[in-house]
Amino acid sequence: MDDPFDTIPTAAIRDGRATDAYFERTESALEHAGRNPTVVAEVTADQFPDGEFELFAGLENAAHLLEGLDLDADAIPEGCLFDGGPVMRIEGEYLEFARFETSLLGFLSQASAFATAALEARRAAPDSQVLSFGARHVHPAIAATVERSALVGGLDGFSHVAAGDVIGREASGTMPHALMICMGKGEQEAAWRAFHESVPESVPRIALCDTYTDEVDEVLRAVDELGDDLDGVRLDTTGSRRGDFHHIIREVQWELAARGHEDVDVFVSGGLTPERLRELRDVADGFGVGSYVTNANPVDFALDIVEVDGEPAAKRGKLSGKKQVYRTEDGGHEVGLAARPGPTDGRPLLEPLIRDGELVREFDLGEAQRYAATDADRVGFE
Repeated sequence: MDDPFDTIPTAAIRDGRATDAYFERTESALEHAGRNPTVVAEVTADQFPDGEFELFAGLENAAHLLEGLDLDADAIPEGCLFDGGPVMRIEGEYLEFARFETSLLGFLSQASAFATAALEARRAAPDSQVLSFGARHVHPAIAATVERSALVGGLDGFSHVAAGDVIGREASGTMPHALMICMGKGEQEAAWRAFHESVPESVPRIALCDTYTDEVDEVLRAVDELGDDLDGVRLDTTGSRRGDFHHIIREVQWELAARGHEDVDVFVSGGLTPERLRELRDVADGFGVGSYVTNANPVDFALDIVEVDGEPAAKRGKLSGKKQVYRTEDGGHEVGLAARPGPTDGRPLLEPLIRDGELVREFDLGEAQRYAATDADRVGFE
C-alpha cells in the first residue's frame, strides 16, 4: 500500500531515490561516457562573508546519509555560526554521492533555518523561558527536525510528543482552548480543576486564561480555583482582540501581586516574533514561539564541485579550489584556500566527519546547544 501521508520512506532516502531526476540522468551520461572523476564538492550558502550569520544544524542527518559511502567529508560543528564559505566538504568519486545531493541539502537547509530562527528568538528574550510551539505548521514527518533544531538554537523545550520520542526529550504543554470550550462557557473553573486532577504531578499547573472573558478576570478566577497549586497562567488571546498586550500583561501581574500571588508566572503565546519578545520580556515570564521558527526560509545551500582530479574547477560565479573557514579571535568568519595559511588568530572550523566511509564524529544535542550559545556571544549574533 502506498504511504497515505505522502512521506518519503527512509529506504528511498538511503537508496538515493529521494533525488532530483537530473542526477539520475547525470549518472547515466557519465557511465555512458566512462567518466567518473575524483572531485571535491562543497556545501555553501554565500561565497564571501557578508555579516549575516546563520546557525548550522542538521549535520547528524547529513552524516548518516553519507556514512558507508566511499568518500571523505569534513564539516563545521553543529551549532556553529557561519557567514560565507563552505559548511561541508566532500571528497571522492563523483558517482559515489551524486544522487544524494538533494537529500543532503534538504537535511541542512531546513534544519539550519529553523535553528537560526530559534536562536533569534532566544537572543530576543535571554532571561525568559522560551518554548517551541510550531510543529503544527509543518508536515508531521519533520516535526522532530523542527524541535531538535529549536533546541540547538537555544529554546528551552517543545510541544510535540512524537518528536520527543525521537530525540529523547520530553514534550511540554498544558491545555488548549479546546479543553475550555468542551467544558462549556462559564465552566472555566471546571476545566482548570479537571486538568489539575488528571495530569501527572510533574506537569506544571499552567491555566489558560483568555477563552471567554477578560484576561484579568480569568486569571483571578484561576487563582481562586487552584490556589497555591497554580504555577502560572498562559495568555494566548487572538491578535485582533489583544489591544495593548504589554499593558494587559502588566495589569495581570499587578492584580496577582495585589493578592499576594507574585509567584504565579505569566506565559504568552500566539504569533510571537523576536521583536514582540523584546517588547514583552520585561513583563512576561515565558513565551511559546511557533510560526516564527517554522516559517523560516530554508538556507539557500548549494553543493558545488570546486576541484576535479586535483585541479581547481567551478561553475561561473562560484569560487574554485578546496577551502577552509576560520573563526578569528574577534568573532570574525574568514574564508581561504585550504592549501594556504589561514589568519594568524583563526581557528579552522571544517573538521573531519567521515573518513573512508566511516563516521568519525559523535553527536550530542546538548553540546550543539552549548556551542551555539557560546558562538553567538563570540560573533555578536542578534
